Amino acid sequence: MTGARQTFWRRHRWLKWVAGGMLGVLAIAATITSVALKRVEPFLRERIVEELEERFHARVELDSFHVSLVNGLWAEGRGLRIWPPAIHPKDEDLSLGTPANMASVAVPQGQGEPMIRLEEFRFRAPFLWRPGKPLHVSLVELKGLSVHLPPRSHFLHKPSDIARPEGAMSSMVRFEVEKMECTGAELVMETDKPGKLPLDFQIARFKLTDITADGKMGLDAELTVPKPQGAVQTKGSFGPWQGADPGESPLAGDYRFEHADLSVFKGIAGTLSSTGHYEGTLRDLVVDGMTETPDFQLTHFGATQPLATSFHARVDGTNGDTWLEPVDATLGNSHFTAQGQIVRVPGNVVNGVQQYAGHDIALTVYIDKAHIEDFLRLASRTGATLMTGNLTMKAALHIPPGSAAVDDRMKLKGSFNVDGARFTSEKIQGRIAELSLRGQGRPDDVKTTDPASILSQIHGNVQMAGGVISLPSLQYIVPGAQIQLNGTYKLADGALNFTGTAKMESPISKIVGGWKGTLLKPANHMFKHDGARAEIPIHIKGTREEPKFGIDFGKIMTEKKQ
Repeated sequence: MTGARQTFWRRHRWLKWVAGGMLGVLAIAATITSVALKRVEPFLRERIVEELEERFHARVELDSFHVSLVNGLWAEGRGLRIWPPAIHPKDEDLSLGTPANMASVAVPQGQGEPMIRLEEFRFRAPFLWRPGKPLHVSLVELKGLSVHLPPRSHFLHKPSDIARPEGAMSSMVRFEVEKMECTGAELVMETDKPGKLPLDFQIARFKLTDITADGKMGLDAELTVPKPQGAVQTKGSFGPWQGADPGESPLAGDYRFEHADLSVFKGIAGTLSSTGHYEGTLRDLVVDGMTETPDFQLTHFGATQPLATSFHARVDGTNGDTWLEPVDATLGNSHFTAQGQIVRVPGNVVNGVQQYAGHDIALTVYIDKAHIEDFLRLASRTGATLMTGNLTMKAALHIPPGSAAVDDRMKLKGSFNVDGARFTSEKIQGRIAELSLRGQGRPDDVKTTDPASILSQIHGNVQMAGGVISLPSLQYIVPGAQIQLNGTYKLADGALNFTGTAKMESPISKIVGGWKGTLLKPANHMFKHDGARAEIPIHIKGTREEPKFGIDFGKIMTEKKQ
């Protein structure tokens, strides 16, 4: 075999020459490629830094950058940092010469914390490139992006010029990016408002498309909401990027938020979904949307009601404060509106870090075209309600932040009216019907009249704090009688504690009727008071399930003696 091989190579010496030549060419190509890469890497790195400095008007640093020519141009960078734009005061500010203005004469670039940090990026581009044409990049992949945007006050001045490197190289290559994708991003919006915490957005992923230097870009993102926990899906547009003040960069799109568990807020529960449209800038957004919670409930009671809302809101993107202008809501079959504000409140400082305490909610609530049973059902364990009727109400609602249940923190103050009121309990409604008929001097009709046909009107002022509803001047009116009550109702156990008077249209003898009424005619003057034919002191005790009505005869005698 060895002899055969030697004979073969003697006859085909030219193959050795070709093989050796190919190896030499490959060695030369490898050397050229190695040299080219060593030259291309710093060249492209410099161009990337220059373009970013030009785009952001700021100092840019890039720790490392590597290039490969396998399957085209492949590049990877790590440790990218971009500082906020270097700023100088506006020309007109210089003429003022006040100490406040002079204090901000210049903010040197590169000082303080970077505005943008990026752990790593990579992209691929075609190997062929023609001078004078942009280098087309179909996809840039980002990982570990953190944007820390300074407050508006930082950008109230003109951005300073960035010194450009000299030489022809700076204009030889420009980049054209088609799409950018990122995983694991964070956006922190600083605020100028004293005592406010910056707003921190956790972005699970985002994609920018149709990227141009000074144009609007397509946006597709998923934001992580910590409370109530869930993911917000959004599609829209972003840009153009405003280098003089990035917080003024336009933003618009539609969002979808589904299956949010409201039980993370102590005292309420339900599964919320929301869709809507937003438009504005990074700092100031207007949001129009709607929510649906088919199983809203107060967890202390357990009965559920469907709750749907549509809203128009202004949102401060720097601190999350929201102004509702207004909210249209439907609870069950009842409509109401609310307007006001929801403000994020700082908490305690833990290990040198300012914590977030929660939201302070202050709303004015207008209830119209509503049924009182829809609201009372939320305070029921079985879904049964104490009363039915048409409700109107105006109230100021305040829910401060805290760890207690929502119904314990809730404060309410306002006035209300219920027309066509009827108790669902046959026992209670029967007593009301009897009171009405006797007050009209018709005691003989008590047994023949349908109690459900007797409707009442209720109005008064209401206050709520610490889970206790106070009714300081409740007016309960039925045909033949006017009842004035004041007292309290506890949401937790339904305890009733009311005292007042029942002013009757008829004297006490006609109220009682029959032979007993005849015997009481001499006592008519004892019950007569303030224009009423009869005034009877009463009380209501017990609970919402077992109310107890009573007449305070002792009080009658005491008042007459006085």
